[in-house]
Amino acid sequence: MASRRILVVDDEENIGRSLRMILEREGYQVNAVKSAAEFRAFPEYARMDLFLLDVRLPDASGIDILRALQAAEVPAPVIMISGHATIADAVEATRAGAFDFLEKPLGRDRVLVAVKNALEQGKLRQENKKLKDAVGPGARMIGASPAFERAVEQATMAARSDARVLLVGESGTGKELLAAHIHANSPFSAGQFVKVNCAAIPGDLIESELFGHEKGSFTGATSLRRGKFEMADRGTLFLDEIGDLHANSQAKLLRVLQEGEFHRVGGEQTIRVSVRVIAATNRDLQAMVAQGKFREDLYYRVSVVPIRVPALRERPQDIAAMAQYFLDDFCSRNGFKGRKFDPEVWELFESYHWPGNARELRNVVERMAILSHGVTLTSAAVPLELKLQKESGQRSSVQEARESAEREHVLRALEEASWNVSSAARALGIERTNLHKRIRALGIARGK
Repeated sequence: MASRRILVVDDEENIGRSLRMILEREGYQVNAVKSAAEFRAFPEYARMDLFLLDVRLPDASGIDILRALQAAEVPAPVIMISGHATIADAVEATRAGAFDFLEKPLGRDRVLVAVKNALEQGKLRQENKKLKDAVGPGARMIGASPAFERAVEQATMAARSDARVLLVGESGTGKELLAAHIHANSPFSAGQFVKVNCAAIPGDLIESELFGHEKGSFTGATSLRRGKFEMADRGTLFLDEIGDLHANSQAKLLRVLQEGEFHRVGGEQTIRVSVRVIAATNRDLQAMVAQGKFREDLYYRVSVVPIRVPALRERPQDIAAMAQYFLDDFCSRNGFKGRKFDPEVWELFESYHWPGNARELRNVVERMAILSHGVTLTSAAVPLELKLQKESGQRSSVQEARESAEREHVLRALEEASWNVSSAARALGIERTNLHKRIRALGIARGK
């Protein structure tokens, strides 16, 4: 295991030298700086495992540095040290988030105990966060169909290496869960599983989100902020909806993947990271490459191991187990007594197209649970849209005319946007994911 990294910030040279000797003999990797300016210029400080900060520095207060670390969401614990400590200083440091407060002169045993306890607390806090991020409440992969088992098998095999994985599948198929499975079974499992939804972040903010920014680098940058790549150092970064990245962001992402280093927005220091990248998309990236909308070199960087995640309609034998799991989870979260499905429900469920996949199935199950009185959920509680699809042969001319008009309207918007779904969705005033659903439901395809 790599030695834990500690940064000492103290203007007394003897203190820095003594702490370095004490800690290095115990196997820690120690760096020391003498001022707030040197601290800010130290390129690796955002990835330290522990800080020892003097309360009084020649150019700043150590408590101000502590607050800046908290604001930047640097996870490493902080121990404050001082030769002129007061009760007010100790209280202020504790309120600001310090793990411990040591008075000079520093005793060897007291320092080692404080450092050991702080590092253990920091490790537990990161492990807890990692588990919450990776698993989430009630998140579990369910399925025994050949198509799903094949995807899980490929993911498990890919997890054993550091190869980049591209998960391809429709929205709602569980790509994030599969990414978390890869992380948990990979050499990077000791690090964090950090998620980024590329489609949910405006183009002018994605660089700051991925790489972080320095204080004052742009309007609103009131403090240093670590980016997702720094947070995922020695862990896994999950880039969901990577097909929605703008051209400039694609170029910057490519550089990080090629060189393993980057600069924060507004910063000059080069930051190196070791990150396992898993990307996901519901778009045809190869077609986007052919259209010049996605960089070919980036595509080959992120799709070393492409894995197709099957849609729910391709695995109907998994629907009953998934529906019961969603029902049990809903009842548990809401204090309901246990419920079950009437077997007649499965025919309706298994014949439905499920354009929203597992996400839509969960919503349908929860709606049925809310609107049902008895312990058993019957076909009477199944939403009307599922039944209408099964009776699609009895569609009225009004429905057909409405869908024909909608199809023409959506098709025109897509053609005017050169088949960029995000741009077409903005022109139509609807969410991009909803437009994808309508495209599938209306049977729209390019060239048809």
